Amino acid sequence: MAKITRIKANDSPQKKESDEPTITRKKVVVKDKKSEKAKRQELKKAEKKLEKKDSDKKKPFILFRPFIAFFKYLRDSWREIRQVRWPNGKATWKMVFAVLVYTALFVAIISLLDLFFTWLFGLILG
Repeated sequence: MAKITRIKANDSPQKKESDEPTITRKKVVVKDKKSEKAKRQELKKAEKKLEKKDSDKKKPFILFRPFIAFFKYLRDSWREIRQVRWPNGKATWKMVFAVLVYTALFVAIISLLDLFFTWLFGLILG
């Protein structure tokens, strides 16, 4: 049977006495129940305000709803597009060439497989 030696992080091959004390850090998490409770109450108040705003609004005539939804979609899409970090021209061309190289590679692999299976089925059925 093999001898198993347990090595700890503070063990060293040569135990040396040093003048510096060993510093250990412990992560202490203190939860403040009062602040958590206050945060939950604030969230509930905010949700109630939103619900109240939504219920106070008049609902538009049923024929206008699809148009309103479409324009809201366009507005939200425009907001999202403005947040996108677009690549510069050099990075765009690098990505285009990478796509072209991978496409050519997979076209070659699939073409070789097609030729192989055509030859194989020609032998079997021919």
